[in-house]
Amino acid sequence: MTKTTITPLHLLKSWPQFVATVQNAPLNPNSLRLIEAAGLTVDLSTQRCSSKWQHAICNLLTERNFDAQRQALFAGGICNPTENRPAWHTMLREPQPIAEVAEERKRVLEFVRRTDSDRQWHNIVHIGIGGSDWGVRLATQAFGYAGTWRNIRYVANIDGHAIEAGLAGLDPRETLIVIATKSFTTAETMENAQRALEWLKAAKISNPMNHFIAVTANPDAAHAWGIPPYHIFKFWDWVGGRFSLWSAVGVAAGLTVGSSVLAGLQSGAYAMDQHFLTAPIENNAPIQLAMSGLANRSALGYGSLNLAVYDSRLANLIPYLQQLEMESLGKSVDIEGNPIIVPTSPVVWGMPGTDAQHTFFQWLHQGTEGAPVDFIVCAKEDHRWANHHRQLLAHCLAQREALLNGKTEEEAYDENIKAGLDSKEAKALAKHRKQPGGRPSTLIVLPQLTPFALGALLALYEHKVFVQGIVWGLNPFDQWGVELGKVLAKGIDKELSGAPINSKHNESTKYWINKLKM
Repeated sequence: MTKTTITPLHLLKSWPQFVATVQNAPLNPNSLRLIEAAGLTVDLSTQRCSSKWQHAICNLLTERNFDAQRQALFAGGICNPTENRPAWHTMLREPQPIAEVAEERKRVLEFVRRTDSDRQWHNIVHIGIGGSDWGVRLATQAFGYAGTWRNIRYVANIDGHAIEAGLAGLDPRETLIVIATKSFTTAETMENAQRALEWLKAAKISNPMNHFIAVTANPDAAHAWGIPPYHIFKFWDWVGGRFSLWSAVGVAAGLTVGSSVLAGLQSGAYAMDQHFLTAPIENNAPIQLAMSGLANRSALGYGSLNLAVYDSRLANLIPYLQQLEMESLGKSVDIEGNPIIVPTSPVVWGMPGTDAQHTFFQWLHQGTEGAPVDFIVCAKEDHRWANHHRQLLAHCLAQREALLNGKTEEEAYDENIKAGLDSKEAKALAKHRKQPGGRPSTLIVLPQLTPFALGALLALYEHKVFVQGIVWGLNPFDQWGVELGKVLAKGIDKELSGAPINSKHNESTKYWINKLKM
């Protein structure tokens, strides 16, 4: 592990100033605060802000040596100290990347072009989980919702129903299996891949390994499993799974919605990279988004962040960002192992609007806690029903304004009187109709849902997470918390198969191993 030196956040000189300015900063509905970044508009007008707060941000970032850490991110420096690695996903979208990245990008594009030209593989089954799954799902849902000549299915879960559904009804002769796993040891992925291999063999496919491609940072393991080298695409250990869409992991998206989508995603992300590198702090969208989120969580105590995505094609953006934020920032110690005594990552959750309005917006408006909301919407529609899009926009803007302004008991009372209620009824009902308001939100507007715009949006959130990790003093590029459960599962799997039960298990676990063993 690389030796690092960091001051705990609560001991920084600039931290009390930051907290105080957040708590004293107004939510000013008459102050317009827009940032243009890589074609997106980020409206932070309904987040707390003041000139003193902006000054406190600069002091906090200076004390955290932000400029040097940002340069290290883009230069391939060690940004993941617990694993002694860079976190160099930005290199994957450079127009002129380093030679090994350029070569692998060329191989992916050539594979897509060749198979398209030959009209080969009418079915794609993408087997991966977590970061090897969500980005591809997002891209194909966003740009393939109207259908493509290839059918794509996803298999992630170890539940046997997942692989059964993934293969059901497909012609094995027309099916390509994509195995996407960084380590090529991921338990769920490798078990599902084995079932796919058995399915091909049962169909008497003469050379089933020609029906597989692997995308991995461990090509030797893929080759040992039987996949020919020309069907193995590489990415690197400095690419975290949740940042891997920009790598060869996107090959299934290229096969389904086109290599131009991959290129557009990379171009949009690169444009946001350049904005993040060069824009001054007060007009830097990732920095300002990050600091508003940090203020809401660590200074104001909000426990969650809601994502209200007003475009049904972006439904998979929600789990994508859940993984990006909570796997990166769900930490309780800093990079030296010291406890972080302020709240870190909020719970990230959501649903596409307007469905969300009929599901949990009641809680957002009148619940005792509430949550900041990121509203995401496209200015222009891609369908022929303009009145649908107009209503969608109206709902988005109205919900945001209602969260900000709320409704006083007096306003509710007046409305009740106008509706014909007598004074006693109007007063009683007004208590139920009042809304506190004052709840922060951000509005992110894409001009239209294009690969470029989506790439810029994903990079915006990546850099937001990076900034928050710096301020909290944690490592956003490791995920040790998920490892313990994986290790325990291996032992319990053996015990469910008849091996002696570990006496260290708690009584409930022992009971259920005995009850459920096969």
